Order: sequence, then structure tokens, then C-alpha cells
Amino acid sequence: MTIESTITAPVGFAPEEVDPTVPTRAARLKWVVVVDRDLPPGRAVNAAICAAAATQSAVTGLLGEDGVDADGAVHPGLPWTGCSVLAADTETLRAIRTKAASYADTFVADMPVLAQETIVYADYRAALGTTAADDLRYCAVSIVGPRNRVSKIVGKLPLLP
Repeated sequence: MTIESTITAPVGFAPEEVDPTVPTRAARLKWVVVVDRDLPPGRAVNAAICAAAATQSAVTGLLGEDGVDADGAVHPGLPWTGCSVLAADTETLRAIRTKAASYADTFVADMPVLAQETIVYADYRAALGTTAADDLRYCAVSIVGPRNRVSKIVGKLPLLP
């Protein structure tokens, strides 16, 4: 028996593509985080931050260089490409995640509800391991991919209020 695997190129920007002098809409890739609109504000922010953290560590070239203010204090680099935080209902969020994950050249990080229901990471991983993919509910989904495709996937979702 042979097990086949498909290795896809990582999603990200090559160093020569990083150009902080152009508008964010000129970037080849688009980054959005879609959050369950019915979450209380604290949980919504937590979900967005967690999904963004997983994205930043996996997608190269998202952050610009550090900045220095007039007094010489250093401020860590921020996403030069921008990142829109959008709102969707639970079912739309699931559909967006499924659609985005179907493309090899699109990165998806998600924050399942299970993650907010546990306080120990090992417990989250254990719960995740016993939950079928179809039974997962999501607090947030972070997507990075080709600009036109990501725009089509998220449609005209509103910004998270």
C-alpha cells in the first residue's frame, strides 16, 4: 500500500514582492479574518487575534519592517498588506472556511469554538481529536490568498462592528 501526499508551495510573499510604498490593494495576496458576528466582543477579539497569530507565523512576508518614531523608539512591523476583519453568521463562516480550504494556494487558519471552551491547550487538542470536521463550529477564520479569489470567497461581508 502506498500513501501519496501532495506538497504545495507555502503561501506568502517573496522578499522582492514586499513593497510598503504601494496601496494595500496592489498586493498580490489579500488577508481577511472573518469572525462570527454573534460572539460577544471579547470573544470576537480573542478569536480574531488567535487566527491572525496562526496566520502571521505561517505566511511569509505579511509584516513590514519595524518603524522608529521621532524619539528613536522602535515599533514592531505591522501588516503592510492590511487585514480586513469581517463579520458573518455561523453557517456563512463554515462555508467560507470550506471554500477557502479547497484551494492549494490559499492559506486558512481557523479558531474552532472548542478553543474558547477549554483553558488548557492540551484539552483543546484532545477535544479537537474526537470531533468530526463536520461537527466543528468556528469563531473565526483567517484567509490569505490570491486577491480576486479571496474577494469572491468573502463576497460583500461587512466589517466587524
